[in-house]
Amino acid sequence: MLKTTRPTIAALAGAGLLLTACGSGVEDPADADAAEGRTDGAESADVSLENCGQELQFDAAPQRIVGMSPAQTELLVRLGLADRMVGLAQTASSELPEDVGAQLDGVEELSEDMPPAREILMQVEPDFVYAPTSYEFSADQGFASIEQLAEAGAAPYIATGGCFERRAEGTVEDLFVDIENLGEIFAAEESAAELIADGRERLDQAAQLSEDAEPLTVAQVYVEGDSISVVGGGVEYDIIAQAGGDNVFSPDEEQFSSFVFAQISAEELAARDPEAITFGVEDAAHEEATREYFEQNHAEIQAVQEDRLIPVPNHHLFPGSLQNVDAVELVAEGLYGD
Repeated sequence: MLKTTRPTIAALAGAGLLLTACGSGVEDPADADAAEGRTDGAESADVSLENCGQELQFDAAPQRIVGMSPAQTELLVRLGLADRMVGLAQTASSELPEDVGAQLDGVEELSEDMPPAREILMQVEPDFVYAPTSYEFSADQGFASIEQLAEAGAAPYIATGGCFERRAEGTVEDLFVDIENLGEIFAAEESAAELIADGRERLDQAAQLSEDAEPLTVAQVYVEGDSISVVGGGVEYDIIAQAGGDNVFSPDEEQFSSFVFAQISAEELAARDPEAITFGVEDAAHEEATREYFEQNHAEIQAVQEDRLIPVPNHHLFPGSLQNVDAVELVAEGLYGD
């Protein structure tokens, strides 16, 4: 029996505990940027945008930033903002790339497995807090709320794909919305444009693997104890589509009417009989245990028979993560690569 821990269902489901509609409407004309000679690293001019139902306004680029997960921290560093980072949260959920971590020596670690407590977050006096979901702002969990942060002069930003109203419709493209928004907020448009161009080029290359292939049927499965959960929407669903897979579960099904995850029976998974299964993993041991679970309990499924079991690191599936693109590449290679 496989027993999973926090960064699987618990962490990914946290993205359902969110706010309201998310979008962007940056009101900072390009001609104004040119007139002011803005370049990466310069102070931003007035920027206004909507994020998860809240209106955010900046008359200058924030100077004291907290990344509420390694995925958010990495994106901020890739935009050239390492010298503005004052806090790192949920650091145990994944390791930062070596080149990113090297730029963060001396930055305070606020929490490991959970979002930081309100008092701990407030001690570093942030003026910008970037989170994958609004769970990180749950006052009933002892975390600083959006309202409390606003009162303290800090802007809370939630990954577009993690917004409640977008959770079921979230896509990999939402990542590029976040990059563009952050580029505007921090006057880092050039770095943002480079990240977006690189991400889209990699997605195009991944899509080429399935160009001449019959789409394989896929299920994204999480196993926790005796329970099996599957994904029927959100960025996880879009990752499979971007990789050229045909998900055997659909967002239109009743079981996904209230959330993108649904618990199913072992018999239902066998009845859908996917040709491939993707599954989130924490580490090599977790991957091995998950493979053993499928081999011992679902030898009749095509994906198991063909050994088309595709592990994806859990943090690759979080909203607002550059690794969403990595996940598409991993799944595409697992489905159609040599």
